[in-house]
Amino acid sequence: MLQISEPINSQAASHKVFSSQALFELAFRPFFLLGTLSSIAALGYWILMLNGYAGFSLSGLNPVVWHLHEMLFGFGATVAVGFLLTAVQTWTGLKSIKGWALASLVGLWLAVRLFIWHNTPDSLAFALGLQTLWWLGVIAAMANLVWRSRNSRNYLFVPLLIALMLVNNAILLADIQANVPLALHLGRVCVLLFVVMMSLVGGRVIPFFTSRGAQVGSIQPIHWLEQAVVVSSLLMVVTYFASYFVASLTIFSHGLMLIAALLHMARTFNWQTAKTLFVPLLWSLHLAYLSMAIGLFLLGLSYFVEVLTLSSAMHVITIGAIGLMIFAMMARVSLGHTGRVLQVPLLVGVMFGLVFVALLARVVLPVWLDTLLAWNISVACWITASGIFLWRYMPILTRPRVR
Repeated sequence: MLQISEPINSQAASHKVFSSQALFELAFRPFFLLGTLSSIAALGYWILMLNGYAGFSLSGLNPVVWHLHEMLFGFGATVAVGFLLTAVQTWTGLKSIKGWALASLVGLWLAVRLFIWHNTPDSLAFALGLQTLWWLGVIAAMANLVWRSRNSRNYLFVPLLIALMLVNNAILLADIQANVPLALHLGRVCVLLFVVMMSLVGGRVIPFFTSRGAQVGSIQPIHWLEQAVVVSSLLMVVTYFASYFVASLTIFSHGLMLIAALLHMARTFNWQTAKTLFVPLLWSLHLAYLSMAIGLFLLGLSYFVEVLTLSSAMHVITIGAIGLMIFAMMARVSLGHTGRVLQVPLLVGVMFGLVFVALLARVVLPVWLDTLLAWNISVACWITASGIFLWRYMPILTRPRVR
């Protein structure tokens, strides 16, 4: 269970300046900041390209593949790794990666981004190699702690990280070999892997945080439902991946998406969402998880209902579920693991709201507005939300823990 420590003195270190030692104290600090900055840069450049104000190298990654790669891995996986390498310290009771070892991972990450942005065949080859080294370092750090502690409950995160690494590399290799359809399919597989990760992490922390933060008492899991959620989600990923090679599996994969979506929705009914409406650190998590269930349902339905597009359903998950949950977890973990009170100002609630508006603008507004205008609004909302996070949390993440 991820527990957040309460502070001893909430003001003791508020005046201290940036500390490189503090920045590399735990993985959430640099990777939350870098992931957020990466999303601003990637989405900013993407929308400039769509509006005709920026060019794109035609010798490297396909523009759409580059976009999904940088949002899924430059942002999503980066923040997820920062969270997992921080949470594993609490889960196992052992010290997680820090100091020079963590700084080395950050250096590899920065080098990968540099080569991906350069976007030539040679730079992509370097990116692929360095990216593999980064993933292997992350996996080794995670596996070492859960294995040494015999923390069997969290063994599943190791193969999940391995799967993300393999999909990440396969996306680049497929595009390098000019197989853009396969690269895009693997990108969607990666989104579903994030769904599995969110179902595992969210299923633990959301009811726990809700019982503490909303003071509703202990929320007991429904054991058959918990098992069904995980099994259906894993089967969904496997069958959807295989459907690219065996077309007859497509209907089964989309059917499993519908089943998994309904199970996720049933799960939320047990979490007393209505009691969280005035607690931003809670309602944001509940809304993200509900968006995941709705996105999965739309994704499954898109095979059977022509008017529903795969792209729109995917963006419900990527923006409304992955994006909002990431911002909600970053806001909470950044406070709890630096010894600060788990309370946020109105501006942080606005940040969560902007991420959800970005979802609505991307998926719903094109029904009434010009599509490009709607996408511009969506990106503007995301970048503004990211800016709020950096303005509010950069001082927290770059200064020593409050004592």
